Amino acid sequence: MFWRFVLVVTEILTITFWNYKMSGSYYSLDVLYCLPIIQAARLGAIRSLRHSDTQMSALVGVVSAVVWSIAEAAVVWPNYPLGAFTMNIFTRSVTFTVLGRVLTKLWKERDFFRKDVLTGLANRMEFTERFAAEQLRSEWSNRPYSLLFVEIDQFKMLKDNPDHRVGVAALKVLSGILKDNSRCIDTVARIGEGKFGLLFPETDEYICGILGMRIKSASDKKFQAEGWPISLSVGHVTVSGSAKSFEEIVREADEKMYSIKMQSHTQWDRYNSKTLTQC
Repeated sequence: MFWRFVLVVTEILTITFWNYKMSGSYYSLDVLYCLPIIQAARLGAIRSLRHSDTQMSALVGVVSAVVWSIAEAAVVWPNYPLGAFTMNIFTRSVTFTVLGRVLTKLWKERDFFRKDVLTGLANRMEFTERFAAEQLRSEWSNRPYSLLFVEIDQFKMLKDNPDHRVGVAALKVLSGILKDNSRCIDTVARIGEGKFGLLFPETDEYICGILGMRIKSASDKKFQAEGWPISLSVGHVTVSGSAKSFEEIVREADEKMYSIKMQSHTQWDRYNSKTLTQC
């Protein structure tokens, strides 16, 4: 972040230099001082999403106001009134600070609109948009893509724990596991209270199945280590083109998850019955 701040300050000095060089002419670059404010606001919004909020836009606004006023005064120094110099620094600092805060808020709202606040993953809206884009790409390239859906079983039990931080911790742990088992071109999203979706471009059913097993194995180990009475249900669907809608694919994946869940319950019941008979 230090070097980004240095870059913004360099941008301010460059604008000031050329603005000073054009003083006395009919040209003015004053409006360009808004550019470093916009850049600082964007960086501030990114930092706040990482839970380390910053006052960078306000700081850059004050620096811009001071440098601009000094360059303006230097043109006619020492005949420049000190009162006007002070007033210009104050009014410009206030204007740039307000502008920076408004822009930072707009950037944050724009990012949060497509992100899950708790986990930092994409939300359902972002996921469906990425899905639609991948459908078009697949239709053009005729290559398959896969969607993997993950649901936390018994999550309500964990969520109703007197210590509500346990449920939050479980969601964040699973989010980390999902990101660790995905590529930069993949989309990982939280699409429900305890439901997650992963979009794997150009991935066939076999690879998607391996990724699903890897995620389930890693999460089960972590859940057991933490002593959380939860597990994962995983369902995946591989398609190509845009023959199926998002809702149809989600329904198909839910049916697969339910089928797998019922099979595991049946096997567990048979195991318990066999054990009781032997006893």
